[in-house]
Amino acid sequence: MPAAAGDHDKGAPDAVRRAVEAGEIKSLADILASLRGKLPGEVAGVEIEREHGRWIYEFRLVDDKGRLYEAHVDARSGEIERIKEK
Repeated sequence: MPAAAGDHDKGAPDAVRRAVEAGEIKSLADILASLRGKLPGEVAGVEIEREHGRWIYEFRLVDDKGRLYEAHVDARSGEIERIKEK
C-alpha cells in the first residue's frame, strides 16, 4: 500500500499477506472456518478493506431463496460486525 494511502483502502495482496504473517489479522481460511453456520447464506464473493485503521472482510452472500446479503467481519477477531440484506 502506498505511504499516502487513505483510511479506506482496498487490501493490496502484499499488505494483506504481511498482516496475516504478522498475526495482525486472521487468514480468510480461518475466518471462513469460524463463520461456518453463522452466515445467512453461501459466500458468493469476498473483499478485504482497511477502514479507519482496521481490516474488515466484506462477504457477499446468497441464501437459498436468492436473497443477497453483505456481511462485515473484523479481520483481527473474526467477529461479525453487521449483516444487511441488499
